[in-house]
Amino acid sequence: MSHELTALEKAALLSGENIWQSRAFPHAGIRSLFFADGPHGLRKQTGSGDHLGIAASQPATCFPTAATVANGWDPSLAEEIGEALGAEAADQGVDVVLGPGLNVKRSPLCGRNFEYFSEDPYLAGHLAAGYVRGIQSQGIAASPKHFAANSQELRRMASDSVVDERTLREIYLTGFEIVVREASPRVVMSAYNKVNGTYAHENAHLLSDILRDEWGFDGAVITDWGGGNDAPAAIRAGGGLEMPSPGLDSVPAILDALDHHELSMEDLDARVAELASLGSWVDGSRAKKVDADAHHALARRVARETAVLLRNENSTLPLAPATRVAVIGDFAETPRYQGAGSSLVNATRLSTPLEALRASGLDVVSYSPGFERDGTPNDALAAQAADAAMGADVVLLYLGLDEVAESEGKDREHLKLHAAQTDLLARLRDVTDRIVVVLSAGSVIEMPWVEDAAAILHGYLGGQAGAEGIVDLLTGQASPSGRLAETYPHALEDTPTAFSYPATGPSAEYREGLYVGYRYYATAGVDVRFPFGFGLSYSTFAYADLSVTEAGASFAVTNTGDVAAADVAQLYVRRVSDGAIRPAIELKGFCKVRLEPGETARVTIPFDRHTFRHFDAAADAWVTESGEYEILVGRSSVEHPLVATHTVDGTPASAPATDLPSYASGAIKHVSDAEFQALLGRPLTTAQSGDLGLNDPVRAMHDATSPLARLAARILRSLIDRSERKGKPDLNLYFLYNMPFRAIGKMTNGSVSTPMVEQIVRIVNGHFFRGFGGLVGAFFRNLSTSKRLRRELEATAAAAAAK
Repeated sequence: MSHELTALEKAALLSGENIWQSRAFPHAGIRSLFFADGPHGLRKQTGSGDHLGIAASQPATCFPTAATVANGWDPSLAEEIGEALGAEAADQGVDVVLGPGLNVKRSPLCGRNFEYFSEDPYLAGHLAAGYVRGIQSQGIAASPKHFAANSQELRRMASDSVVDERTLREIYLTGFEIVVREASPRVVMSAYNKVNGTYAHENAHLLSDILRDEWGFDGAVITDWGGGNDAPAAIRAGGGLEMPSPGLDSVPAILDALDHHELSMEDLDARVAELASLGSWVDGSRAKKVDADAHHALARRVARETAVLLRNENSTLPLAPATRVAVIGDFAETPRYQGAGSSLVNATRLSTPLEALRASGLDVVSYSPGFERDGTPNDALAAQAADAAMGADVVLLYLGLDEVAESEGKDREHLKLHAAQTDLLARLRDVTDRIVVVLSAGSVIEMPWVEDAAAILHGYLGGQAGAEGIVDLLTGQASPSGRLAETYPHALEDTPTAFSYPATGPSAEYREGLYVGYRYYATAGVDVRFPFGFGLSYSTFAYADLSVTEAGASFAVTNTGDVAAADVAQLYVRRVSDGAIRPAIELKGFCKVRLEPGETARVTIPFDRHTFRHFDAAADAWVTESGEYEILVGRSSVEHPLVATHTVDGTPASAPATDLPSYASGAIKHVSDAEFQALLGRPLTTAQSGDLGLNDPVRAMHDATSPLARLAARILRSLIDRSERKGKPDLNLYFLYNMPFRAIGKMTNGSVSTPMVEQIVRIVNGHFFRGFGGLVGAFFRNLSTSKRLRRELEATAAAAAAK
């Protein structure tokens, strides 16, 4: 098809028509594609569009978020969600669902962790593959994101992830590798950030060497919204469609690069062909008919199967029918059931905990909000709640993080619940010891107060039917089977990146290396509140008879309790022999097992390409070292009732590294520059100070030369603070504050060109008159160029139609 397009048309095809649609060239058989966010529910906007969840969107099923679904450890359940998402996309005329997100949770402070699966890439990759298979089974393309090493919201568009090659491969790319190899996504969305000095969308090592040449990806790579930078460099590297529409701003740069032989027609044709192929592949007519009731029921089942029982002293749960309960907590009346930002879904319906409890057979004797949602102290509400608790057999206390605590565009400052909530719990404990805490939060929280609760059921962000799913568990209609997909430390200070996250400067140095999440805690011997993989049940399970062969591990799991229940069998690998530095344990397999009382199942977890390998950066290859490995099977990263030693034949073992003592021990909180440079295999670069540039974030105007720029930065910061005080974070403000100046030209549909942005930056740097004069000139040149290019496109289209 590309030979039917002129060079101008090819260049124009690689940037969007508007916020959500690509360009169409009917005479070449290329149709427009409609994109919509959809990690846990479709968000097709109506009327005016934006990419941050501000404007209204069509109603769609709001499923539990990825962080919630991850606790289910069930790729088949993820695939069911994907099928529903794909069907709803087809029903609404959406061609590409922008999700799932599978960035590894480097730190629990990341404001967008609710939208990601896990701290472990193997688990995240298999769950994301389930989503992709499900979505694409309906003839709709999925777009796993954000590729790659996109780990913080602060400066997310103006940050360089500095990471060694082995860590990049083993931690931050493995999940994407699993998705690409197992589910064949038609689209991959690149990340905003740089990776080792090069923007992800222009990074040939990521997009060509690894994604295409090594993994076999043959689809289209698109930018995150506003993530375009250098269009010719992106096309050369393997980056394709730039979204949303920058007008025709990128077109002259592409054509000029062709003329000066800085870009080959072959590379341009390859990107055009990928996008054209995507349009030919998408076919929503294959999708199932949408059944809103069935999708709500699925959302309820997902919430039920992913909630995690963290504590259950004296079998407080489940509650018997007609138990007199006092329901306390603002979240019981106004649930927090999804995150904020581009994933925000306009739910088809919403059940609240109070409604679900009153329909459950329990006797709801009272309700009290108990606390202000934003944490403002209110002794009158707390006293009212204490009075309400006195008349009940059990207190159901709904606690959680509010909307300001975790959001796209803003990282968290701490891991605590508001003191108003934990103080209320302590006050209620003086009244009764029968307190069941029901949590709503999309990420890790500190829980020094666990002893004050008889039971803790964590629903994460459970979607539109989350309240009903939780009540199913509270009343024993099902046994909890969720297991944590991330570690809960005692305190933020215990985490491996506690003293370096988020990076506030232009570089985010991944000095912890491989030691993310449980890999760090297990290796460094750090005690945690709740380990990775942990979760309780209303039943008990026994593991026995482990057998290990070259093909995998098999063992028996028995439900030794008196209720039907499910457990998640987890397989970890530990290298015993000397060799390359490794974390103490690594997850290499899992299986959710559903059993009736007294039933035994034989479980087999096969070994695969990931089981024993590590990436040898010096050889630039994956290797499996010969030696002894322990196969550990159990119910969490710290509970392994079955252990066997297995001998692997492979390449000769590496000599133990002598210049990486911190990485050998796992004590990586304060790695020196010299040791980090040894890990990187190259020297660190120092950021240059001076005038601001196109790729500096708007927030950097606080230190700008221009007094007007500094004033603008202060005003923007004050507006953000005001929105947070109201409990309604303004995501557009977050985006503006952290975006680089160049994004002004990428998010304005061509009304502001890159040369205009260059003059704006000149003004920011204190050269007002020269910058203003240059801005006026660039404005008129942009008008003239845009009109000329549009006339040429219209003339070409008319000539093609006349043939």
